[in-house]
Amino acid sequence: MGTSTKVKVDSQLRRICGWINPGSVPEEWSFSRAFAEFSGSALGAQVHEALIKSKYDGKIVGHISRDSSEIEAREKTQKAESKEVAPEVKFPVGRPRKEEQRPLPEPTRLERQENMTLEEMEADLPRACNVGSEKNSKEFKETWIGYKLHLDAADGQIPISCILTSASLHDSQAAIPFAQKTSERVVNLYDLMDSAYDAEAIKKVSKSLNHVPIIDSNPRRGEKTEFDPASKERYKERTTVERVFSRLKDEFGGRMIRVRGNAKVFSHLMFGILALTADQLMKFLT
Repeated sequence: MGTSTKVKVDSQLRRICGWINPGSVPEEWSFSRAFAEFSGSALGAQVHEALIKSKYDGKIVGHISRDSSEIEAREKTQKAESKEVAPEVKFPVGRPRKEEQRPLPEPTRLERQENMTLEEMEADLPRACNVGSEKNSKEFKETWIGYKLHLDAADGQIPISCILTSASLHDSQAAIPFAQKTSERVVNLYDLMDSAYDAEAIKKVSKSLNHVPIIDSNPRRGEKTEFDPASKERYKERTTVERVFSRLKDEFGGRMIRVRGNAKVFSHLMFGILALTADQLMKFLT
């Protein structure tokens, strides 16, 4: 059943949407054109940002929990743009001679982000639909076609900010612009992240924003470092973002993506995030 037909036959839904008579409900193409316009202007994201800023004005958030989740899409993967690669020049093993000039290695994205504005960092993130893979809680590798939604959640399961990137992007690559975006909306004390975000550049940015980073140690960087008792207790609050993802997918359309393209998929998700945020805020009033 299409959107227009569903609204026409469901009198309660029709009245909630503002139409009294079935004949006043626009046709399918009108809904499609309206959604395309909403996506182009990022209406859902703008309304959500305004809501968060108004509700948290003059308030302090204890914990911001940061994570990402897979978003499956019904579209073909897009090939990455091929870049011209200079022919590899092999140098002798060992230290270079005094007069020998060797090119510096290409900086990583995290290193480049140290000298970029928020707009430049966001523009540098890949957005195309492609294949992503991650290990689940049982250490089995799972793959999907689509995108990856990065989300910051405050105490009380309130989504604060979101970024939609290509599925293949590693979580750590979006952490710095994400931290900047969230800091423009709320004032928080602690940043809670799992081992995927265990990087010195991310910790440095978190501290520069006057936050306390609590990041699970990544064993690949050497011997795993255990939390102190206080940090271990605070880290338990990170499940907040996992519950937000669960509600988004089970109750607010996160598993039912029927549109294509990053802008439209993000718009679909943001309307769900906006409804979820309003629902959570209402719980504090009742």
